[in-house]
Amino acid sequence: MTVKPLAMLSSTGYKMGVQYELKQGQNRQFHELSSGLKMEGESDAPADKAAGTLQTHAADVAHFIKKELTSSAVLVGHSFGDMSNQHPDLARAVLVCSVPPSGNSGLVWRYLFSKPIAAFKVTRSLAAKAFQTDLSLCKETFFSTQMDDNLVQRYQMLMKESSRLPLFDLRKLNASLPVPSVPESSVKVLVVGARDDFIVDAKGLDETGKFYGVSPVCVDGVAHDMMLDCSWEKGANVILSWLRTVDS
Repeated sequence: MTVKPLAMLSSTGYKMGVQYELKQGQNRQFHELSSGLKMEGESDAPADKAAGTLQTHAADVAHFIKKELTSSAVLVGHSFGDMSNQHPDLARAVLVCSVPPSGNSGLVWRYLFSKPIAAFKVTRSLAAKAFQTDLSLCKETFFSTQMDDNLVQRYQMLMKESSRLPLFDLRKLNASLPVPSVPESSVKVLVVGARDDFIVDAKGLDETGKFYGVSPVCVDGVAHDMMLDCSWEKGANVILSWLRTVDS
């Protein structure tokens, strides 16, 4: 099976690539940002309090597309990484468990009033980076309950290594939101969410879908870090099915 070249963009960094074996006869043609976004994975840390802005991350993605990809790109973004998916050279984009185009403020306020304990856990996990040291909290934040603790611990260590600075300065990010709208005919978008997402709720998923004028797909049995979850194939199959549909 040959799939259209994709560039993988995630807010969790270059070292977090999913490891799996392809079945006989399959051909994997996925590309990853060679050193992640600024600060992440094996890239150098900038001399600032945050890795960059929405604009600088988007410019890095644009540079990668022009330099590395010879055919039309399908950019797969995840979480905050989705917010850098605004580029005119894109033919298709897949937004996985995306922070809504208006940012995470709406998510935070909804959680505070409807799920205050969850709001506290998410804040402690992400803002205070407690996910780096608390295995149970890391699992609850990013992964399914069925995930083996040894695998969660392995990813926890990798995320800790690749998260030396915040991806964004949230105050500067909020000042630049919402992200610019994309003309309906310019790019085809798939919005994918996870039923067991602890960070992005159903309203956040619907907001992203409405922004791009598409019906989002919510995948059962997976959590926020869908591409690393023990049932990652469910999300992968949704994306591959969509690619076959838009290419037919």
